[in-house]
Amino acid sequence: MEDCRKILVSGIAALNVNITDQKIEQLLGFIKLIEKWSKAYNLTAIRDREEMARLHILDSLAILPYIEGARVIDIGTGAGLPGIPLAICLPDISFTLLDSNAKKTRFVQQVVLELKLKNVAVIHSRVENHQPERGYDAVLTRAFAGLPEIVKLTSHLLAEEGVLLAMKGQNLEAELASIAAKKTVIPISVPGTDIDRCLVRIELPGKAEVS
Repeated sequence: MEDCRKILVSGIAALNVNITDQKIEQLLGFIKLIEKWSKAYNLTAIRDREEMARLHILDSLAILPYIEGARVIDIGTGAGLPGIPLAICLPDISFTLLDSNAKKTRFVQQVVLELKLKNVAVIHSRVENHQPERGYDAVLTRAFAGLPEIVKLTSHLLAEEGVLLAMKGQNLEAELASIAAKKTVIPISVPGTDIDRCLVRIELPGKAEVS
């Protein structure tokens, strides 16, 4: 795992994120668990651990400065991305990780247990069926759906001043044009990769209209 460690350390430094050696060890532990469970479960198409460090961990941490609020839900978390890396680095924020795939939520629950993450809850459910007692400060998605569909499916999850944070690729003009809400497109750079990534921040999607 030494190559992975070097990739993470240099990448985290490039992102100007300050985290402890203990958190680096947790992130490496997460990679090991993905690698182990992927032999039985189809968790991710990426099987190379160095690529996992770049395309899973650093990709997730690239949005860390833009996470806001005390309660965040990661919709369609899959193998726990970006929720697990963010939860490791932001222990004071409560993360809920939701996915409709039972195998993947079982894996994420095992990650939470093995890495001793006290700030993560895992929910096996379709997003439209999840009815929280109180809204979330931020709804986070990564490769989940088109923006209009994301707004439609997740707006009921947000607190009054909540925001939607969608990790997307480029060429979003058509998707953005169909959402009648205040939105900001934040370019994201993932160290060690040339992938095109941006974070779309949409304010009060619960009041947004999709044309």
